[in-house]
Amino acid sequence: MTTAPERFTVLQARRLALGALGFARGRPTGTVSAGHLRATIDRLGIFQIDSVNVLQRAHYLPLYSRLGPYDVEMLHRASSRAPRRLVEYWAHEAALLDVRLWPAFGFRRGDESRMWGGPKAVAREKPEFVSWVLEEVRRRGPLTARQIEEDLPRDRSHWGWNWSEGKQALEYLFYVGQVMAAGRTAQFERFYDLPDRVLPPEVAGQPDLPADAAHRVLVEHAARALGIGTAPCLRDYFRLAPAPTLQAIDELTESGVLVPATIDGWARPAWRHRDAVVPRRVRARALVSPFDPLVFERARLKQLFDFDYRIEIYVPAEKRVHGYYVLPFLLGDRLVARVDLKHDRATGRVLVLGAHAESHAPAHTAVELAAELDLLAGWLGASGVTVGERGDLAATLSAAVSARARARESGDTT
Repeated sequence: MTTAPERFTVLQARRLALGALGFARGRPTGTVSAGHLRATIDRLGIFQIDSVNVLQRAHYLPLYSRLGPYDVEMLHRASSRAPRRLVEYWAHEAALLDVRLWPAFGFRRGDESRMWGGPKAVAREKPEFVSWVLEEVRRRGPLTARQIEEDLPRDRSHWGWNWSEGKQALEYLFYVGQVMAAGRTAQFERFYDLPDRVLPPEVAGQPDLPADAAHRVLVEHAARALGIGTAPCLRDYFRLAPAPTLQAIDELTESGVLVPATIDGWARPAWRHRDAVVPRRVRARALVSPFDPLVFERARLKQLFDFDYRIEIYVPAEKRVHGYYVLPFLLGDRLVARVDLKHDRATGRVLVLGAHAESHAPAHTAVELAAELDLLAGWLGASGVTVGERGDLAATLSAAVSARARARESGDTT
């Protein structure tokens, strides 16, 4: 007998998703500990990496959104010192990945069809050169691409290489898993090393999972992280192909890990992870990174939050609607505003270059956002917040930020 799918309102599905993603319980009241970090790694599995550093690098922000101010050295230790809890790989985009998921990405490391031009071309046209680069890492690693290129043979005619091909060879080896990132320099360059010198022994000793088993692991993890989602939601989390994702959904449904569901107003069927529950209330207050799992899938974001969102980093300045580095502001169980932020390191201020309220934003949005910006500035080591004039929330936010600064000067910290 086939059981009818569970039915959820959009509000229920939204709260279910926020709970699964770690926004429902509130932030720790004391110091953020290694235990909090481990729990967030367990929950999300990935922290997307992006090179833009106008505010703070992307992989630091999901932890801040959920935990509040924390020591970023915890994340450095987890990803660059043995025994690592996080390793870099192409999971979603470039990301820090829960090291326990490494065996589940063997199918991707063995599939060069997804690899982009330069690294693939170097591997195809100059395999001897790629082998030499691998031997250099084996002999001298961990090494940066710059260190590899400085040691390239002076006789360029041997391989016909140019300076960029050293990096491309390393990127090929990184994609297929013959080298890994052992950490990053202060300039954000990868240190490359061999997998058995990066992975914890208990992970290095595991064989790669077969593709069907790997997809079950990854789809279940996506469902657990998201709480509820359609097939495109579950597929997007780790950028999986449609057919194996659907097969994994069928198998996980058959075993009871995924529970069929419908969401009012959604045309596509959905699935709830069996462990996901609807919180009675969500009291979140968080600025959310443009690269947070909450905003990965734009159609999902629109359906759950009625929030149209576009990352405008690569949009010409004159065509941007909301700004360059815009963070959604989560208050309770709604995304109520968006702010274009910059950490101006020269002046030591967090700059609000634009602030826009959603139509459903409550009256106290500016006050709550000012408090959150204060917290963010303290975490970044900035001296305060400066609000510009762009956006319909800017004037009210500026007044709220000024009121907080006056209260601080008078010693009123309530």
